[in-house]
Amino acid sequence: MQNTRLAKLLEFLKSEPNDSFILYALATEYNSLNDKENAFTYYLKLVNEHPNYVGTYYHLGKLYEKEGNTEEAILIYKKGMEIARGKRDMHAFSELQGAYNSAAGLDYEDD
Repeated sequence: MQNTRLAKLLEFLKSEPNDSFILYALATEYNSLNDKENAFTYYLKLVNEHPNYVGTYYHLGKLYEKEGNTEEAILIYKKGMEIARGKRDMHAFSELQGAYNSAAGLDYEDD
């Protein structure tokens, strides 16, 4: 049985195939269903076709980390930080920087 939310999103996509929010919602839904292949497909489509959709970078980076590809995650976080800085979205920048620091082993605590 197909997920109702996923079915609705796929229906929305038919009428708005280039809508960045729908693409993001699909990627996130597939990710939550542990369908990594489709999640990667939609996240990468966003990065390539809607590079300023800043929310993509955090989740794509986390998906790369989950797959054990830390190097690619770090590159995605860096790119996301550039985009967030350019958009003056300091909240997104901060989240991406935290993820980057963690992936790069820079998240240490002072004793």
